[in-house]
Amino acid sequence: MRRWVAHGGVALPLAVAACAYGVFVLPHASDYALRVLTVAGVYALLALGYGFIFGQAGALSLAQGTFMGVGAYVSGILAVRYGVAFDAALPVSVGLPVLLALLVAIPVLRLQTHYFALATLLIGQVVLLVATQWESVTGGANGIGGVPPLSLLGHPIEGRLPQLLLVWALVAAGAVLAWRIVSGRLGDAFALTRLHPVAARAIGIDTGSLRLAAFLLSAGFAGLAGSLYVHAIGVLSPDVLGFPVMITCLTIAVVGSRLRVAGAIAGAVVIIELPEWARFLRDDYLLAFGCILLLVVVALPGGLVETAERLLGWVGSRAVPSVMAGRVPAIFAPADEARMAGTRPAMTEGVGPFIAARAGDADLLTLVGVSRRFGGVLALDDVALTVRSGAVLGLIGPNGSGKTTLLNVVTGIFPADAGRVRLGGRDIAGRAPHAIARLGVARTFQTAALAAELSALDNVAVARGAARLGVGSALRAGRRDRAVVRGEAMALLERMGAGAYAAEAAGTLPPGIARLVEIARALATEPRLLLLDEPAAGLNETEQADLGRRLRGIAEDGVGLLVIEHNMPFLVPLADRMVCLDQGRVIAEGTPAAVQSDPRVIEAYLGTPPP
Repeated sequence: MRRWVAHGGVALPLAVAACAYGVFVLPHASDYALRVLTVAGVYALLALGYGFIFGQAGALSLAQGTFMGVGAYVSGILAVRYGVAFDAALPVSVGLPVLLALLVAIPVLRLQTHYFALATLLIGQVVLLVATQWESVTGGANGIGGVPPLSLLGHPIEGRLPQLLLVWALVAAGAVLAWRIVSGRLGDAFALTRLHPVAARAIGIDTGSLRLAAFLLSAGFAGLAGSLYVHAIGVLSPDVLGFPVMITCLTIAVVGSRLRVAGAIAGAVVIIELPEWARFLRDDYLLAFGCILLLVVVALPGGLVETAERLLGWVGSRAVPSVMAGRVPAIFAPADEARMAGTRPAMTEGVGPFIAARAGDADLLTLVGVSRRFGGVLALDDVALTVRSGAVLGLIGPNGSGKTTLLNVVTGIFPADAGRVRLGGRDIAGRAPHAIARLGVARTFQTAALAAELSALDNVAVARGAARLGVGSALRAGRRDRAVVRGEAMALLERMGAGAYAAEAAGTLPPGIARLVEIARALATEPRLLLLDEPAAGLNETEQADLGRRLRGIAEDGVGLLVIEHNMPFLVPLADRMVCLDQGRVIAEGTPAAVQSDPRVIEAYLGTPPP
């Protein structure tokens, strides 16, 4: 919620400043100044698109300049050689970069970190080579001159000021579109995907589809920027495909704030205009420009807009003491939002009617002969176990015995080398993690995997209907939809005893509370099987007893629980049955009392046989 307030606080001053500049400065500006500001608008559009893949998806793509160049070449060639106006060529100018991005995504989008960056850089070099060598179409190294100015509905837009106004009108429209896409639950899904991709898949988010959507959106914005650029400049040359364009875009994103829509606009204006402001230094202006950029990057690692947000948040927290640690301000209470929208949270009494309707399977999860090897290490060796609906199975064993590996195999993070994994009679082995999550399997992790920049409430809300999250749903979603989802998330937080922390950023939560929030997020997927990895870690005895009662209530709703835990005083009263793993093999299974007294279990934990 604070993030939303901060966004509004930054956007309003920027909008006022832009209006004042347009009214008092633009009418008296020179043609050169208008041209520079027009180019700044083009780069703002380019950076808005780059914010999807580099900012939201967290992938360092070095092909954004290439997509801009492709858009410029398509629009320029169609205008000069075939007389197609800017607006008529726009579908092709935007569509071809998107198509290229789709083709590129097939081999490279699964790559991570620097491998993805190098692959996109190579693609850019290939496109540049084609543009310089295909002289009959592109004009080669000399390019093509005489590109006509921008036009709308058959009417050319003459003059620098009208062209500038058109470019910045498109920037405003692009900013609204980008904000609408990333400001709601889809933005939260991007945040979780960027910070904890495994956790995102575990709640049913298709992270591959999100990355693809971000890549295609970035290409579409870049194609529009390229089309505007070539008509505003009037000349088509290979320079538009050059690496300096990509470097400028990357610098804009870093300086402005890569996760903020306003950051793309502020960064573009600063980076394009700053060299002009420093030209009074003559031969030293580039050195001064570089020093200023270095200072901004080092002193303000989050960028200009994010730094301004933090300052506004600090001022607001001092001016409005009601927004303080641990409480949800009444004005922002999600349950109140839901009531104002004419709804009520759907899960205040139980995990949900959806779970109760599906909780009829006696043997919910069945593992038969499951093995998993990592190189020469046999992490799981012929494991067999069963989790029943409405029952709690405790999984114990010494460190390194394969407990977490077993959860990873069940949830599809690691494929089993042998054996069968069945959920309610359906074989789920080999399915993608998000597909398994959508079948009703939810989990937590040894260390709570929450998106630190989101509130506890938003970390839970993002899991509600995660399978339906996408660009289309983000554009269709309204305040009522978000209020309903947040109301349901608040009910789950309250059920887990973490409602008082709903407004707090997840990165500031105590470890024990973070675990409760993570369990609430798992419940938000409406699971029939819940896998918990050391849920009592970080809790004191009173909190452990309280958590045990809450987990027992979840089981009574028909959910099957598989709980990994070293804390026997917590697990024994909770579990109906227990299984002990040692070196990847099941060495004991039965009631908690029977497993605890088994000589093999005592030997596994103590290292020596009992006397």
